[in-house]
Amino acid sequence: MTRDPRQLALAYLANHQVMTLATTGPQGVWAAAVFYVNDGFDLTFLSAGHTRHVQNITAVPHVAATIQEDYRDWEKIQGIQLEGRVSILANVSRETAISRYLQKYPFLANADEKMQATLDKVNWYVLQPERLYFIDNSLGLGHRDEITSLNARSS
Repeated sequence: MTRDPRQLALAYLANHQVMTLATTGPQGVWAAAVFYVNDGFDLTFLSAGHTRHVQNITAVPHVAATIQEDYRDWEKIQGIQLEGRVSILANVSRETAISRYLQKYPFLANADEKMQATLDKVNWYVLQPERLYFIDNSLGLGHRDEITSLNARSS
């Protein structure tokens, strides 16, 4: 069977939950970990508008991000490195994102009233990668495959 880095990257995205965003803006560089849900390679996340990473995104929507586990053995490291643009979601796009998010994180549907009120106030964003790499050190230290055709959705 032929190794397909694109499918490996999509499977990796679907099976992980947290991405670390790297932003820059008026307050300088910053990194923040956020839960995400993917639609193909597009990554949806939520965050409050007052946070430092969102203030940076508002000023400079071009970001970098990583998704990886906490490995002890460098030869097992796999993950995603990417850069792209973040935009805020509204209307149908926002509702679709919320629905997908609740499918991945069903515990949110049972959140208490305080958490529900918080979720109603946050903003929803999509990070659309412009460049994405699948890292796989099992093929050698620093091995990475660039994934192209990032606009196509997974089926």
